[in-house]
Amino acid sequence: MNHRIRIASAGVAAVMLAVAVPAQAKLSDAEIARLGADLTPIGAEKAGNKDGSIPEWSGGLCAPPAGWSGAKSGYKDPFAGDKPLFTITKANVGTYTDKLTPGTLAMLKKYANFSMPVYQSRRTACYPQEVYDTVKAEAGKVELAGWGLNGRGRTTVPFPIPTNGLEAIWNHGLRYLGGGLYRLYNQFPVRASGEFYKIESEEYRIFNQNLAPPQENLLFAYLDRNLAPATLEGNTTLVHEPVDQVKQARAAWQYNSGSRRVRRAPELGYDNIGNASDGLRTFDQVDMYNGSPDRYDWTLVGKKEIYIPYNAYKLDDKSLKYKDMIQKNVIKSDLFRYELHRVWVVEATLRKGMKHIYAKRTFFLDEDTWQIAYEDAYDSRGELWRVGIAPMMQFYDSKVPFYRANVWHDLTNGAYLVSLLTNEIGEPWTFGHKAKWADFQPDALRRAGTK
Repeated sequence: MNHRIRIASAGVAAVMLAVAVPAQAKLSDAEIARLGADLTPIGAEKAGNKDGSIPEWSGGLCAPPAGWSGAKSGYKDPFAGDKPLFTITKANVGTYTDKLTPGTLAMLKKYANFSMPVYQSRRTACYPQEVYDTVKAEAGKVELAGWGLNGRGRTTVPFPIPTNGLEAIWNHGLRYLGGGLYRLYNQFPVRASGEFYKIESEEYRIFNQNLAPPQENLLFAYLDRNLAPATLEGNTTLVHEPVDQVKQARAAWQYNSGSRRVRRAPELGYDNIGNASDGLRTFDQVDMYNGSPDRYDWTLVGKKEIYIPYNAYKLDDKSLKYKDMIQKNVIKSDLFRYELHRVWVVEATLRKGMKHIYAKRTFFLDEDTWQIAYEDAYDSRGELWRVGIAPMMQFYDSKVPFYRANVWHDLTNGAYLVSLLTNEIGEPWTFGHKAKWADFQPDALRRAGTK
């Protein structure tokens, strides 16, 4: 019997599909032929839904809008003239329950100043042609090997038609980010009272193909350095991220500017508390999910149509000041744009004998990008604890769909953490960044230490 998941037809895309699949299942030639035909080149349904509220994917937003003056001034909103179709609030939430996640439902019920303005859906995801060509060329050749992968060459979507939850989460972890990324960003822990402080950081995330020379079993090299406040300035984290973290554990180091020492940091993973997060985020929640998936059983629940934060160009507005964006309990709601999109729903349940502060996690992956749009994280009692919201947009000059912010809400205490804001930063993010492997060694941290 063939247990492979079939992509839900447009008419039933809103129905959740329960699945039981084998751990390994190769794609057939007929399935691979669907990429670029009835499926997009990375595996999403090309067609819109039955009532047209989700449009057909027609190639995405692959070029800047007219009049754009460059990334330094921020990304011009191609849809600035759009008005909300309606706004979901605590008062009318019952009308839209079937298009909401448990996390957004809980947010609407808990916070009076949280609302969801819903706009016309626009499928803007666009990648370079070489990305599409590589996905199709390697489709069916990549296999799960325990928690890692066998047969991956350069594909950024190893499983464009996933058969289980582990395959789907690998698509998120390997998705295309231009081969390398350099960015400055601001992060804000926001207490329940509304008080917050700013942490400024710079990050290099260079994927193996953009390193000289490339390394065996390496996904990317990562370096994150705090630039402010003064108490954190100079503190640096270095990570060598393997493709297979069971075969080869993540290697990590930290440079402390106070002691001017570099030390190995084996705790930089899983549920250890993320740097400068006020305890509101674990290390494996950076980028919504990262690291070895070996502590969970992964279930591909199916597909669903929900409202997700998309085309978040308002959050990139350089005229905005942080003090006007950050409110008690939530970011100012009218800065978000929610749209109806199809998502893959993936459940992660803690494996027997494993430890993690989250006993269960539900991830909602945008079908057009494989990026996680939401995470609902549950405690050991089965209670919803934290809600991750990840608005994304198309960086049209680089053909990269990526996050414009990551926000983690703690429902137990009303605090939240918002990261990746750049409204008061002039330097744009750089995609396609290349670097030398020598720059990502522990000795390089010592040489770079300036405080």
